[in-house]
Amino acid sequence: MKENSVKLYVIRHGETDWNCRRKLQGESDILLNENGRRLAEITRENMGTIPFDLVITSPYQRARETAQIITGNADIPCIQDARIREITWGDWDGLTPEEIAEAGGKERFELFYTNPFFFRGAPGGENIRQVCERGKDFYEELIRNEVFQDKTILVATHGCALRGILNHLYENPSDFWQGGVPANCAVTILKVKHGKSCFLERDKIYYDVSLIQDFYTLKA
Repeated sequence: MKENSVKLYVIRHGETDWNCRRKLQGESDILLNENGRRLAEITRENMGTIPFDLVITSPYQRARETAQIITGNADIPCIQDARIREITWGDWDGLTPEEIAEAGGKERFELFYTNPFFFRGAPGGENIRQVCERGKDFYEELIRNEVFQDKTILVATHGCALRGILNHLYENPSDFWQGGVPANCAVTILKVKHGKSCFLERDKIYYDVSLIQDFYTLKA
């Protein structure tokens, strides 16, 4: 008997070299590194067998490869959706905080973490409100779609994008980061029934925290 519900597993991609080297990683299509694949494998093993009906990923390879590992490369329909891509960093893409500071952008960049909704974006990039708008649009379209009712869906995305997708569901949406950047392969699980979303898990990691090497997660 159908209950008209959707179960969502929303995961941040595994680690990349740029995560460890403190480089801002937006539209640059960086691959997972060895540790990133390891984190995804451990996550898959410890999550157990989940009967995913559909995978939705950002267009970037780090998200797509994470999804492939989590599903064990199973033959599952996969959709790419640009609305869940990472924030666009524009001229700052690939730069470290020190390089941004040298270019005169220190105070502007710091707002991204300290007061995100006042961050006006990198030159040529997006701001947080834009990420939230496209993320909310993606989420609401997903849960309204009759085709996806009674399905279990994996959504593979990025740290800032994940917060943008779920921002309107948090008890305090003005707290964008909700305590910090989600760790690589952190999983948020939701059940959506009759249009109402319920968190089952938030930012759960399935590996030992000592394996975290992403500077921005450790920074939080």
